[in-house]
Amino acid sequence: MLRSGGALSLLTLLSRVLGLLREITKAAFLGTSALSDAFSVAFLVPNLFRRLFAEGSIAVAFIPTLKQYLVEDDRAKIREFVSCVFTFLTFFVSLVVVAGIVLCPLLIRLFGMEIDKTPLFDVTSVFDETVFLTRIMFPFLAFISVAALFQGILNSIHIFAPSGLAPILLNIVTIGCAYVLSPFTQNPARAMAIGIVIGGFLEAAIQFPFVWKHGFRFCAVGIRRAITNPGTGAVLRLIGPTIIGMAAYQLNDLTCTALAGQAGEGIVSSLQYSLRLQELILGVFAVSIGTVLLPNLAEYAKSLRWKEYNERLSQAMDIVALIAIPVTFFFLAQGDKIIRLLFQTRSFDENSVALTYAAFLFHVPGLFFIALNRVLAPAFYAKSDSKSPTLAGVLSFGINIVLALVLARTMKGSGIALALTISSAVNTALLLFFPGRQPIAAGRSLLARAGYAVKLLVFSVIAALPVLFTNTFFNSWNLSGGRIIRVGLPLALQALLFAATGICLLLVTGDKHLKALRRMVAKKR
Repeated sequence: MLRSGGALSLLTLLSRVLGLLREITKAAFLGTSALSDAFSVAFLVPNLFRRLFAEGSIAVAFIPTLKQYLVEDDRAKIREFVSCVFTFLTFFVSLVVVAGIVLCPLLIRLFGMEIDKTPLFDVTSVFDETVFLTRIMFPFLAFISVAALFQGILNSIHIFAPSGLAPILLNIVTIGCAYVLSPFTQNPARAMAIGIVIGGFLEAAIQFPFVWKHGFRFCAVGIRRAITNPGTGAVLRLIGPTIIGMAAYQLNDLTCTALAGQAGEGIVSSLQYSLRLQELILGVFAVSIGTVLLPNLAEYAKSLRWKEYNERLSQAMDIVALIAIPVTFFFLAQGDKIIRLLFQTRSFDENSVALTYAAFLFHVPGLFFIALNRVLAPAFYAKSDSKSPTLAGVLSFGINIVLALVLARTMKGSGIALALTISSAVNTALLLFFPGRQPIAAGRSLLARAGYAVKLLVFSVIAALPVLFTNTFFNSWNLSGGRIIRVGLPLALQALLFAATGICLLLVTGDKHLKALRRMVAKKR
């Protein structure tokens, strides 16, 4: 799995780091101001539709269906299928983009952004600026949907690097536009919005040559022909339950964003900054593992090789635990320093640090469960079962909404973050224990996964103790210079201390995954 996903993981790491730099740029220009909230909501709207129609749906329905055509190895059928799906996707998403631009004021009000006369840069209100930014960024949905289709084609033939490269371009362009275009736009948020649209186009454009190179020819066909194609029908049947699940997810996001918007200025932005830190880790390993896992498990399921299926899924679950659990405890121990190092500059003041840290403390415990869900869901999709993860998602997000409504009253942003963590744990439990639908062989295999996770939890607590005990010592250094030296150097040393302690514990206990990694490195040498 490491060999297959190595290039993707490195590219995803670079993408997430650049995504973090994008958030740092946003923090520098916008902080946790009303304009920052306006940009966050404006970008969230097309992003919600992207998750509904693009990445999640394509991965669930398109890859297993294309795999069946690839097994049959009929190039004419493959071309017809890809052409029909391309036509249907672009036609439908274009309608959504046009409707979104026209109905934008109504959509923004659903996010808790009421019509107001609050001046922003002495020109427009917060509401009007949010509507304007959303209209700029809505075409992003069309570009990213086509990019998701190209990614599905390439992933089906085990080519992952182009899809890892695509979001890197998005982040680079967005950061560049913030610095280059800000002097020429009314505010920095508009410059970043322009960068988002350009970056979305480049995400699709960078993958197209690879799709063409590997022999996938397609063209636009009549919409009736596209809808009546058997392959399109198979995709739509698989995608139906997923759309329901993703709609519940989007409703959950909408409700939580509305609650955050009502909880006070800066709450929406602080939650977004906190989630960005969480996604940095998730993107590097959980998303990469899930991306590599789906086509592999689909092959095993199609050929009824259930032993290999269970072994590969078990390995993936262990790798998730090996990374997510230690990272969770280090983040809990050093979260304040991490936020200061990454975001505290210009408009991101002490109040911004406090708001983000309050949310971060309750987001981080959900890291392991969210990462595990990213691995368990593809196990169902590989068996063409989109109903089980959809049902789990609907139930868990229903719990999230209820908890967020209750907890936001007293805990504000922290309550919304805690609600997400609890609902993610519920989602994991449902995926693991669906009667007769478990993605992994029950009994000893599942018990072994739980035992390994508990061992890592104990080791992480032990490794965190030296970090906590040395906080006073490192805080007394009072280093001069910028925050990279003043905050980053002590943080890096404590991270090394934490990692060294954990690795020693794994070596002493003869951890099998650490041994396998050492053998793989030795072979490469």
